[in-house]
Amino acid sequence: MKLSTKKEISRIKAIFIDKYKNAKTELNYKNAYELLVSVMLSAQCTDKRVNIITPSLFEAYPDTTSLSCANLESLKTLIQSCSFFNNKAANLIKMAKSVEKDFDGKIPLDEEKLVTLAGVGQKTAHVVMIEYKGANLMAVDTHVFRTSHRLGLSRSKTVQKTEIDLTKAFKDNLDILHQGMVLFGRYICTAKNPKCEECFLGEFCKSKQSFKPN
Repeated sequence: MKLSTKKEISRIKAIFIDKYKNAKTELNYKNAYELLVSVMLSAQCTDKRVNIITPSLFEAYPDTTSLSCANLESLKTLIQSCSFFNNKAANLIKMAKSVEKDFDGKIPLDEEKLVTLAGVGQKTAHVVMIEYKGANLMAVDTHVFRTSHRLGLSRSKTVQKTEIDLTKAFKDNLDILHQGMVLFGRYICTAKNPKCEECFLGEFCKSKQSFKPN
């Protein structure tokens, strides 16, 4: 697959920023705790589903103090409609215990500290920091992976290497570009039956293949 030229990348970047300059996550949250929990739940699960789950979850466990003392089976019941709810429930409790013990009950908004928490990898940390702090970081989910390959911004086979490619290609405004690529992939450049007639980046499209990370 042919990669985009520097000139094409510059145009793609400008268009994304123009179209999505005010874009935010579609996850519902009120604070850093709720954002982190929502992002953790959203792994391989839709934001729509997470938003259905979280109101009762946050009513039962409004902070890390209460979540750290949660009964595992009760927590599983609250999030059971979410994919991989068994592992996520266990990680949520472990995460909350660590925040209470190591960070005085405050969610650390620092990548090195965030990734020490159970269930929080680099992508989750980046998503939290992009949304909450407007950090100049890129996070690659399935939508970003697919659109970046269709637009010739990367041909790497892993999420991690694709993130590096996008960071090098765009350099700045990564928070806006991440949010834009997620929404673009979710609603226009979909995996199946992409809405090409609605696409404002059609001139840069290299392929309609439904790319997935290995």
